[in-house]
Amino acid sequence: MDSRQVIIEPVVSEKSYALMADGKYTFRVDDRAHKTQIRRAVEEIFDVGVVEVRVITMRSKPKRRGLHSGRTRSWKKAIVQLAPGDRIELFEGAAVAE
Repeated sequence: MDSRQVIIEPVVSEKSYALMADGKYTFRVDDRAHKTQIRRAVEEIFDVGVVEVRVITMRSKPKRRGLHSGRTRSWKKAIVQLAPGDRIELFEGAAVAE
C-alpha cells in the first residue's frame, strides 16, 4: 500500500489540537493499515521521526433522522507521537472550526 493511501486525512478536533502540545498528531488511516505501515507513511510524507503509534478503531454510532434510522461508518484513527523537536507544519497553521 502506498503512503498516500495509508494516511487519509488529519483529524481536526479540540482533543487532537490539545495532543499537539505533547507532539502527538492524529490521522484518519486506511482500515487495513497496521502500525508499521502508518509509521513509515508519516516518516515518508512529513520527513519526521516517529517514536510511537497508537491505533484506535472508531465504532459506528446509531443515528436517526425522523423515522429513518441507520449507522455511521466505522473508521480507523492513529495517534502518532513524533521525536522531540519534530513538528508537522500542516497542523500548526490550521484553525479549529467553531
